[in-house]
Amino acid sequence: MTAMAQPASPLSIGSLAQLSLSLIAIVALILAIGWILKRFKLNAPRGSVDSEVLDQLSLGPRERVVLVRIGEAQVLVGVGAGGIVALTPLATPISLKEASRAPAFADRLLDIMKRGGTP
Repeated sequence: MTAMAQPASPLSIGSLAQLSLSLIAIVALILAIGWILKRFKLNAPRGSVDSEVLDQLSLGPRERVVLVRIGEAQVLVGVGAGGIVALTPLATPISLKEASRAPAFADRLLDIMKRGGTP
């Protein structure tokens, strides 16, 4: 009689190690693809519209009113938990005074470093 070779158990150390390495490789591949997309901004929508957020006012913990410039027009939008709602397009653009705004952190830090003291 010839002895038949027993098949390898699916729960053997070798098969569990191979399964673990395969899972680690797949997760590493997913993370690498995500990093590449973020690094080269391949996931960002490409639009030709020139737009920027000009100013915003918080109304509550999750609600705010935002002034947005799209091209040459300005639009007032409401942002909340339910989404974004266009409140009104402005007939005459609002001019914002840059001097009335609080200085940016980088500007304040540079000013403190120049003085060599504490704030």
